Amino acid sequence: MTTLYSARDTDRTAPAAVTAETTAWEALRASIRSKTVRLAEHTIIYYESDPADRFFEIVDGAVMLFKLLPDGRRQVVGLFGPGDLFGLPSGEDHDSAAETLVPSVLKAIERRDIEDSVELQRHVNRCLLRQVADLREHTVLLGRKSAFERVASYLMHMVPGRGLGERCRGRPESGCDEAVVRITMTRQEIADYLGLTIETVSRIISGMKRKGFLTADRQDRLKITDVCALCRQSGMH
Repeated sequence: MTTLYSARDTDRTAPAAVTAETTAWEALRASIRSKTVRLAEHTIIYYESDPADRFFEIVDGAVMLFKLLPDGRRQVVGLFGPGDLFGLPSGEDHDSAAETLVPSVLKAIERRDIEDSVELQRHVNRCLLRQVADLREHTVLLGRKSAFERVASYLMHMVPGRGLGERCRGRPESGCDEAVVRITMTRQEIADYLGLTIETVSRIISGMKRKGFLTADRQDRLKITDVCALCRQSGMH
């Protein structure tokens, strides 16, 4: 059986145990202090150096954070999906820009609304610690992996339980190990995330198709024909 996953689908949106922490967070999200924001794809949410007086939770959609160098080059420094928080720099101003990748629904929350609540701060801290682990994985990708391994890792990160922050559990007992992933980023955005050129990304994806790792029937969807085999090419199996 083939399963369809969108970019950044993970176990993060699975129901959590009901605790004082989760109860406080859900109450804040449902209150008038939390504003619902609906944005079209490729909408700038904030720019680097904008005041960071509020942060965001993704209800639906996908968001990337990026930094621009003086010569115009861009490095995508973070990818976020449903359940993720972003817009919480260490200082008073944003240290990167944020842009939607697809039509997205966000919850905008004032930073001051969590300052006096231990439960809310615990929830935010838990989310940020998970992001720190993701950043460590990305540091290894940029610093030590080959171009092929980077693209393979990017694709694997979209398969829940087999990529981002997880160990591959091997092929399922059913024997079928396919997954269809929805690509919400352009080739240029993928290149900027992986520290590659758009030509290299396109060449590697074409090579994966020729070698039988991938098939594609639409521009924004790729079928991984053997997830475990691709994982072995990612440097994290």
